[in-house]
Amino acid sequence: MAETGDDSVTRWLQRWSEGDCGALDRLLPLVYADLRRIAAGLLRSTPGHATLQTTALVHEVLLRLLGRTPAAFESGAHLLNASARIMRQVLVDRARKASTEKRGGRWLRDDFTEALELPIPDGTDLAALDQALGELESAHERMAKVVELRYFVGLEVTEVAATLGITERTARRDWVAAREWLRERLEETA
Repeated sequence: MAETGDDSVTRWLQRWSEGDCGALDRLLPLVYADLRRIAAGLLRSTPGHATLQTTALVHEVLLRLLGRTPAAFESGAHLLNASARIMRQVLVDRARKASTEKRGGRWLRDDFTEALELPIPDGTDLAALDQALGELESAHERMAKVVELRYFVGLEVTEVAATLGITERTARRDWVAAREWLRERLEETA
């Protein structure tokens, strides 16, 4: 989101959280293109979700965001972080459904961990990854956000740094440390 666009996104987010339903009509066009860009990048880099279209992922995120009472988002970056978390959950939910016996069990497996260059061994299921990310979030919240933005949204380190308001060096250091932390946790559960 552009700097001036982010200011207007923040203004409409505040008005929406105050109960102005018309603000939502003004807000959605401002963020929709960004959410589509993020979803398209995520789906392009994530094999195993060929049946999930960009528009469907964005709409699922919007439905989950809007299905609640208006949230008090502080800025466009805060909205982006919430969207990253929801995209993560959508993909985790899809992977869990795909791994149920009713849907063929482990016959169809999502191998997108390799495509995203995370140090996750073959055969790791998303439920274990989600649990490890939850533990990482409890121990190091910022590192977990860096992983979500890099892994599930597909942002580059420079974009992650700008979104979280940290230096690029800090974002890179958090990314490296979080990858190692996740690798260790996932090896323990394997």
